[in-house]
Amino acid sequence: MSPQRRPILIVSSPDSGLVNPLLVLAAELSRRGVPDLYFATCDNRRAAVEAIGADGTGTRVEFRSLGEPIPELSSGSWDDETYAAVTQQSRWKAHKALMRHTFDTRFRDQVYRPLAEVTREVEPALMVIDSLLHAGFELAVTQQIPHVVSVPFSPSNHMNKLPKGFPVPHSGLPLEMTAKQRRANKLFGIRRKALPVTDSLMRKRIIEYAQSNKELGVSRLAAKYSSRIDQAALVLLYTLAELDYPLDIPENFRMLGAIVPPLPELPDEQDVKGWLDRHESVVYVGFGTVARLTRQEVENLVEVARRLEGKQAVLWRLPAESWHLLPPSETLPSNLRTEKWLPSQLDVLAHPHVRAHFTHGGGNGYIESLYFGKPVLVRPLFVDCYDQAVRARDTGVGLVVESPQGIDVEDVVGKLTELVENPSFTSRAQEMARLQREPGRGRDGAVDLLLALVAQQVSV
Repeated sequence: MSPQRRPILIVSSPDSGLVNPLLVLAAELSRRGVPDLYFATCDNRRAAVEAIGADGTGTRVEFRSLGEPIPELSSGSWDDETYAAVTQQSRWKAHKALMRHTFDTRFRDQVYRPLAEVTREVEPALMVIDSLLHAGFELAVTQQIPHVVSVPFSPSNHMNKLPKGFPVPHSGLPLEMTAKQRRANKLFGIRRKALPVTDSLMRKRIIEYAQSNKELGVSRLAAKYSSRIDQAALVLLYTLAELDYPLDIPENFRMLGAIVPPLPELPDEQDVKGWLDRHESVVYVGFGTVARLTRQEVENLVEVARRLEGKQAVLWRLPAESWHLLPPSETLPSNLRTEKWLPSQLDVLAHPHVRAHFTHGGGNGYIESLYFGKPVLVRPLFVDCYDQAVRARDTGVGLVVESPQGIDVEDVVGKLTELVENPSFTSRAQEMARLQREPGRGRDGAVDLLLALVAQQVSV
């Protein structure tokens, strides 16, 4: 690599929650005229990458293929059995199911090999890697390429060591626990550490993993799970310390808040915007692209909207594959608008008439809601969603659906009403919005950090 070239290589899984913040960062780097930008991900994201800078507003971002998406790794394409296992009510069984499903050397190898070819070609000065793409970290550490971690989760979910008694990641437990919860937390932690030994499938896969490491040439340091964080030049977290329980944040962590593009995304869109303009108080219902609702849950959500008629309008993004579960259109309440897809969820959340977001608690939608000062009602879907749900409640920015299964109409109506009518929730959410707009945060802060890292290497 010539001293004039300092390529930045962004590496991501194709899942929306992981790749979208990195697409925003790539676009900001492009707008600033940064040369030698590369983005490695799966083929289904090629068009999104190649669109960056294509209109002449920035430098070109070069797409590099990591092959076709691996269906088993994409939560949106899990089979029904896997989905049921990972979203079951038992926090431990759900965590165990997720680990057994995703920890498979074959998945890692399918990414590692093409990514190794990309790094040989590009010779990156810096790699920016989504937090779940372990092949990226292993390659970066093995090849001694400086790397940055992209994290759309709470800091405690990515720290290698937590204080004694702190809620174990994926447990969904609060900081202030009852005696029963403390016992459950301790047991969850013991089981989590022991899983590679106690589970026969995990033992088998760890042996396969070690054998594969030798074949691929993965260094011993890179094979350590803790290296993805410990060896990182920076860990970029799209949240705030104020939204987690009190912690000593590691030196290389940077709290950036939501990573959003310049807004509005679609300034000329008038259909959804016009509807929002005509309704002074709106609850937005959006459970991401992963949640699979039953017919009864869909009917109950329609009833929720009916109970809110006269108080709140409801905008509901319901994926197309679930529309057949809706009652006949002529029976739907007049305050409900359903959409299979929204031109821009960010533009919806930014609208002043949207008062609250009923969400599954995924990292990006959660922090984006608070970026616009909108409190959240969380119906956790799986793993990290439960952790964010309890923190939303305890930090005063939202409430949690308590029903262990399904949608309890009375519970949801009562809590949405409380979120909208009790000003403390909006006030606290607006404080989180203010913190996210401080200098050094958001996409500008993230890109400044990346460029400073590259500049440091040039001066060495």
